[in-house]
Amino acid sequence: MSDRHETSTSRPTVDDDSLDLAERNSLRRVAGLSTELQDITEVEYRQLRLERVVLVGVWTEGTTEDAENSLTELKLLAETAGSDVLDALIQRRQRPDPATYVGRGKVEELREAVEATGADTIICDGELAPSQLRNLEDRTKVKVVDRTALILDIFAQHAKSAEGKAQVELAQLQYQTQRLRGWGGNLSRQAGGRAAGGEGIGGRGPGETKLETDRRRIQAKMAKLRRELKDLRVTRDIKKAQRRRHDVPAVAIAGYTNAGKSSLLNRLTGAGVLVEDALFATLDPTTRRTQTSDGRIYTLSDTVGFVRHLPHQLVEAFRSTLEEVADADLVLHVVDGSHPDPASQIAAVREVFADIDALHVPEIIVVNKADQADPLVVKSVLAAEPHAVLVSAHTGEGIDELLSAIEADLPRPATLVDVVVPYARGDLLSLVHETGEIELLDHVAEGSHVIARVPKDLAHQLESL
Repeated sequence: MSDRHETSTSRPTVDDDSLDLAERNSLRRVAGLSTELQDITEVEYRQLRLERVVLVGVWTEGTTEDAENSLTELKLLAETAGSDVLDALIQRRQRPDPATYVGRGKVEELREAVEATGADTIICDGELAPSQLRNLEDRTKVKVVDRTALILDIFAQHAKSAEGKAQVELAQLQYQTQRLRGWGGNLSRQAGGRAAGGEGIGGRGPGETKLETDRRRIQAKMAKLRRELKDLRVTRDIKKAQRRRHDVPAVAIAGYTNAGKSSLLNRLTGAGVLVEDALFATLDPTTRRTQTSDGRIYTLSDTVGFVRHLPHQLVEAFRSTLEEVADADLVLHVVDGSHPDPASQIAAVREVFADIDALHVPEIIVVNKADQADPLVVKSVLAAEPHAVLVSAHTGEGIDELLSAIEADLPRPATLVDVVVPYARGDLLSLVHETGEIELLDHVAEGSHVIARVPKDLAHQLESL
């Protein structure tokens, strides 16, 4: 084990033009990625029913460190899904094998690793074609799951709201419809014509295969889920319109999964949102009202976390939720400062921003977990991202600086007014405090003399006094 690990650390960046044949075909074990349960009785194991998995990845570009970081993330995903990771293997290739992902000659070694560990599932670090899944299952005799199916499974476990559950189910069905496979008699056609055995009207016709029946049912279910999501979106849009009508700025907290978004929301607003050291602990957005030091009201929304190669099905299914980011006035892009490669996480999140047309939204990079971060890593992020703030949601370090940055970047009210508000209209003066920026406030005999920048609707009300 250690020999393999020592060899791997000295490998240079992959050069596609000069890949060493022996190195490309080697299948090596990644050290330190086993979480095998110990001291567990047979009865306890039967009760837990944890899937025992072997991870496998194909390294096509980048450094050895990049490849192992990706497999480490796959390990965290597998554990979040409730699996017991027994072993992890990685192969260096120019591209994944189109038939068996890891190369035909190495499938046998993978099968031996499965038998040696007693695993019942293989998880591949990539999205596999239906033929690759089928070939691997046929040759290893255990279930094969790809990265996309794993992430969908985690989302299914964590969805709590009606909208979240519908979004996850839609994404799962979109994934499954391309991967239906029949077994034996299931491939035979339903009886039609004379073969219907006297079923008569409704039982005759050309018939259809079981796969066709399943696909038709999935399409019908997907159409139903889309209608449900459309109805649920109306409620979300109504709430959003109410905030817009009152000109309440919206700030969205977005970022890589497990970067500490919920902890930051709790620190900024006292929201009491679930905080868990797990990937995708938050799927259902949480919105809280808060205010700046000068009294302006704005909303903060916690959003679902992103991950490298976030499945396209999830981006589509969660589009209405992710549009919270695109519709925001400001994005707090939270980055895990303790991660060995935060720059790659920033790039992955911005890829999703591009998918949902959110790159135009002003952004503050919030480098979280300052209490755990490597100073050199943090320094590199701050150098690359000039509009960045270093904080710790756990200790409170840097929170005041972040609040100042938010206040500075919030959109300014549009209209300047100079009016005297009668003392009887304290409601209007309260709205000026909540939604405007007061430049002068003086109390005179007729009322409160106010010079302020306020939203247009409020300006009309003030000017009509």
